Amino acid sequence: MSRSTPPLASRGPRASAPPFPRWAPWAFTAPFLILFLLFTLWPLAQSLLLSFQQTFGPKSTAFVGWSNFRFLLHDPLFWQALRNTALYTVGAVFVQLPVALGLALLLNHPAVRGRAIFRLIFFAPSLVGLVFVGIMFAQIFQKRTGLLNAGLHALLPSWDPEFAWLDEHVMPSLLLASVWLYAGFNMIYFLAALQNVNRELLDAAQLDGAGPWARFRHIVLPEIRPVAAFVVLLSVIGSFQLFELPWVLLDNSAGPANRGLTVVMYLYQTGFLVGDLGYASAIGWLLGLLLVGAAIAQMRLNRREEN
Repeated sequence: MSRSTPPLASRGPRASAPPFPRWAPWAFTAPFLILFLLFTLWPLAQSLLLSFQQTFGPKSTAFVGWSNFRFLLHDPLFWQALRNTALYTVGAVFVQLPVALGLALLLNHPAVRGRAIFRLIFFAPSLVGLVFVGIMFAQIFQKRTGLLNAGLHALLPSWDPEFAWLDEHVMPSLLLASVWLYAGFNMIYFLAALQNVNRELLDAAQLDGAGPWARFRHIVLPEIRPVAAFVVLLSVIGSFQLFELPWVLLDNSAGPANRGLTVVMYLYQTGFLVGDLGYASAIGWLLGLLLVGAAIAQMRLNRREEN
């Protein structure tokens, strides 16, 4: 005879779980809060304080108020660095990103065989360090022994093998190196977006007689617009933080007539080579405000297009 299970009402009261301590969430978040305070908020506060001072070495400072920012607005070197950085940013958006989108469209086509291998090949340069890329392209752009001049001289005997690419064309050289380095990285974002495009819409448009360009313009572009906006924002922020690639490519300098000078490079020269950390902090805060403004402008533009 099997034993019957007593009803729930007759089992007696269940033991309640112990109360959760109020300090437990703070205990779990304390490591992050401490690290965030020590390595983010405290350095930001110190850099903001430094931006109102003029430093003469690590222990000699003088409060100058807004003088650093006023001098910054009339500093010709800063404006040259800002123009160079803006020019590189425009090239990164209108040269590098179309190349990345073209590669993504190519590798997303079902007729291409070995797409996984090509994805790895195109993405592999982004795994290489910036210093290595700078050294490699500095050797490629060498006057006589560089690969570029040697190849052009072999194809065109009239080509001058002593042509100095890094002296005559600093910005195109930087853009060429950055396309090789970052096009495959941005290609992954575009490729992921293209694989989520509604195939039924594409098939229906093709049946209605829409050509490849019409399908790309009216279906593919609207579908990948959020990812494209994200990639553009990443490219703008990364371009304004450009430092290692031109610094190594131009042999630890800003190039002839400062044509390779960027904002972050000018910040580095001012803070660590000249020793004026206060003025360097002012440059950094102004750069941060420019990036925040660019991000807000792009967000508003995207919302206006969506509406």
